[in-house]
Amino acid sequence: MFSRIPFHRLNRTTSSFLIGTFVLSITAVPIYLWNFGIDWYQVTLFLVLLTATGFSITLGYHRLFSHLAFRARLPIKLFVLIFGPAAFENSVLMWASEHRRHHKHVDHEEDPYDITKGFFYAHIGWLLFKLLPQPPFDNVGDLKKDRLVMWQHRHIHTIAVLVGLALPTVLGAAWNGWIGALGGFLISGVAKVVVCQHCTFFINSACHTIGSQPYSTRCSARDSLLMALLTFGEGYHNYHHEFQHDYRNGVKSWQWDPTKWIIWVLSWIGLTGDLRRAANDRIEEAQAQVRLAGALH
Repeated sequence: MFSRIPFHRLNRTTSSFLIGTFVLSITAVPIYLWNFGIDWYQVTLFLVLLTATGFSITLGYHRLFSHLAFRARLPIKLFVLIFGPAAFENSVLMWASEHRRHHKHVDHEEDPYDITKGFFYAHIGWLLFKLLPQPPFDNVGDLKKDRLVMWQHRHIHTIAVLVGLALPTVLGAAWNGWIGALGGFLISGVAKVVVCQHCTFFINSACHTIGSQPYSTRCSARDSLLMALLTFGEGYHNYHHEFQHDYRNGVKSWQWDPTKWIIWVLSWIGLTGDLRRAANDRIEEAQAQVRLAGALH
C-alpha cells in the first residue's frame, strides 16, 4: 500500500494541519467530553455546520462549479463560497481544477488522486505529498471569469479560519462562556473539519475500491450505498464517472442522494436552474453493455 508513496516529497504545512486536526479529534475532543459533557446546543451546532459545509462541497464545489451540472442564483453561490472553505479543502478554483483533472485522467499518472497508487495515496497521501508549485489552472478558464470565485480564491484561508473555526467558537461562547467556546472550537470546528474531509476523501479512495459497476467498467469508479450515506449522496461514483454532468449521482428515484433532492427543490423556487440530466436511453444502453460484457465473461 505504501510502496509508491513519495515520502521525500512531504508537504509539511498541509501534513501538519491534516494530522494535527485528526490528533485533536481523537484526544482533545474525548477529554473535553469527559470533563464537560455535551448538550443539545453543541450537538445541534455540530450537525448544522457539518451539513452546511458538506452540502457546500457536494452541491457547490462538486456539482455546480466542477461539473456545471446546473445554474445557481447569487444566494446559493454565496452560501457555498462562504461555507465551503470551512471544510479546509481549499478554494473552488483549486478544487475544481484538480477534480476535472481526475475525471480526465482517472486511474492514470496525471490523476491527482490516482487509486492505482494505493488506497492510502488516493485517500490522503496525495495531499500529504502534494507537489509544489501547483499545476497551472489551465482547465478552469470558465471559473476564472467568475468574480465571486476569484474573490474566494484570493481570501480562501481567511474565510476558512473565520467560518470553519472562529464561527463555532463564537457561537459556543454565546451559549456557555469559555466552556462553550472550547466545545464549539473542538467539536463544531476541528472535529467537523476532520469528519467532512475524510468523507470527501472516501470518494477518492473507497469509491474506487469497493462497490458495484453497473454503468461502466472502463475505470475503477464504483457505486456504494454506504459511501452515499456518508457523503450526502456522492457515493454513486460509477454512475457519476460515466455521466459526470448529470446533477444527480443517485440517478434512481429511491437512491440516497440528498444533494440532488436539494438542487431539485431549489429549482422549484427559482434558486437553481438548467438542471442537466443524462438521457434515459443512454443510461439504459450503458447498463446493457455492462450486463452483456459480464455475460460474455
